[in-house]
Amino acid sequence: MKKVLIVEDQHEVREVIRVSLELEDFEIHEAADGPSGLQLAARLKPDLMLLDVMMPGGLDGLQVCQRIKADPLLRRTRVVMLTARNQDADRKAATQAGADHYLAKPFSPIELLSVVNRLIR
Repeated sequence: MKKVLIVEDQHEVREVIRVSLELEDFEIHEAADGPSGLQLAARLKPDLMLLDVMMPGGLDGLQVCQRIKADPLLRRTRVVMLTARNQDADRKAATQAGADHYLAKPFSPIELLSVVNRLIR
């Protein structure tokens, strides 16, 4: 079973993502901020992270992504950045941080599942 880690500070958004992913056969884990997400990723070694860009806690999603991709034990983890910011500069920053995909909020559950399945199936 593929492991997915959702790192999102808004509980409602995490819930929508979790419910969408529960339609498939994934082991789902959640964190509410960057530091917690990074710690959980180190412990779980997820196949995929759904990572909000703007979060409290001292580490934003771009910083977490950079650390994931720099870690030899985690660099194969696929990272999808989730954000309400959808400018070219934002997409470029996500790519430079090592993100594998970028989804602008709001996104549909169907779009989310399509991206997740394409990246880890």
